[in-house]
Amino acid sequence: MRLKPLFVLASLLFLLLPSVEMKRAGKGRGLKRARHKITQDRVRVRGVRRHSRSGPSGLVSPSCSELKESGKIFMDCQDRQLTFIPPANSWSRKPRHLLLARNRIKILHDGAFLGYDSLTSLDLQQNQILQVEEGAFQGLTRLKTLLLQHNRLTTLSDEALIPMPNLRDLRLYDNPWKCLCQLESLIRTLQVPSNRNLGGNARCAEPLWLKKRKLKTIDPELLCAEGIILQTGNNTNALEPIPLRGKADSASLCHTYLFPHMRMDCSKRGLTEVPSGIPDDVVEVDLSHNLIRRLRLKDFLGASGLRILNLSSNSMEHIDHGSLFGLLHLQELDLSDNDLHFVQYGVLEDLYFLSRLKLGGNPWVCNYSIHYMVYWLRLHPAVKHSGLWCHSPSEFARERVEDYVQSYNRECPKDKQSSRTEPDTLDPVNWGTAMELQGEVEEDLEPSHLRAPKKYEVYRLS
Repeated sequence: MRLKPLFVLASLLFLLLPSVEMKRAGKGRGLKRARHKITQDRVRVRGVRRHSRSGPSGLVSPSCSELKESGKIFMDCQDRQLTFIPPANSWSRKPRHLLLARNRIKILHDGAFLGYDSLTSLDLQQNQILQVEEGAFQGLTRLKTLLLQHNRLTTLSDEALIPMPNLRDLRLYDNPWKCLCQLESLIRTLQVPSNRNLGGNARCAEPLWLKKRKLKTIDPELLCAEGIILQTGNNTNALEPIPLRGKADSASLCHTYLFPHMRMDCSKRGLTEVPSGIPDDVVEVDLSHNLIRRLRLKDFLGASGLRILNLSSNSMEHIDHGSLFGLLHLQELDLSDNDLHFVQYGVLEDLYFLSRLKLGGNPWVCNYSIHYMVYWLRLHPAVKHSGLWCHSPSEFARERVEDYVQSYNRECPKDKQSSRTEPDTLDPVNWGTAMELQGEVEEDLEPSHLRAPKKYEVYRLS
């Protein structure tokens, strides 16, 4: 009888053992699966990290944006801290304009732009590019504009340019070019007459005797001639660089951008005068926050395409007659936050299409000299202006300049006024009306000391 309970207990233990083993085995397989999954995740992470450095596939999509301006599609990857070129299959459609300025790209490897065969413009300025391999631009057969300025390039083979037969605009300035034998082939290419828009403002940084010389002006025969390197080690007999004279070049001082239109950023450069060489296709120039105290005759000659000009915060005191000559298409002019007391007679006469004029933050002096500004604005009612307030003398401080001129005309002694002038023609309510136009012929609101002798009577027909 005692054996029976023992037999039953042994049977129960025997039945329980397989289930325990099965649970143990299941637990082991679960751990193995978990370990395997973790390993796979680590491999994926390593793969992504490797991709982030090289960018060989479309697994990672950069945080770029697609912009549209005047019917053109721009892929904007500026200021993204990128160290690689985004793969071509990152985009929903093939881009024609790729903006990669202000990133951290150091090397352009062979085949970096494969798949970008539709590109017509490529902006790589303000990176840290040290090297461009010969096959970096392979496939860019339609490219017309390539911006490589403001990088760290010291040499570049002309072989790198061969895959771009349609290249018309190449910018290489503000790179520390070493004008040695390795650069000879590139210099020869830049000096071909048909390549006049390629690398026009690039200058040598080394050797000392060629420093600041334009690549286009250097005799390539000298670079590889034996014994021409005059400066070696601490040799103190090296030739001094040729001093440069004339105005500063806008290409080497300013940053040029393609989007949303061709614009030049020359702000905060410590400039004391308007730089020369502003291209005629530039739409916007920002010269704010410099030290340009005076605009001189023909400062903007050649910048015929300019639409927006910012000259604010320059401590500007004087604008010469003819300084804005040639800006026939200018639409916006910012003269705010300067030291202007008045605008000289005739300065604004070339600005036929001006629509916005910013004048605030200037110590305008309300006397005879300020009348021209009001006279010009009255004849150009489409111009939206702001900031024209009297600063001195004290009796007119904080008064609108237009109100000052109006009060001046009202208080003028009757014996000084034209006998044919009617008071109603001086009322601002009537400005721009038929009565005002009639009165304009009879009475010119120009200050008397600015008037020239009249040879003809001029009548304006509405």
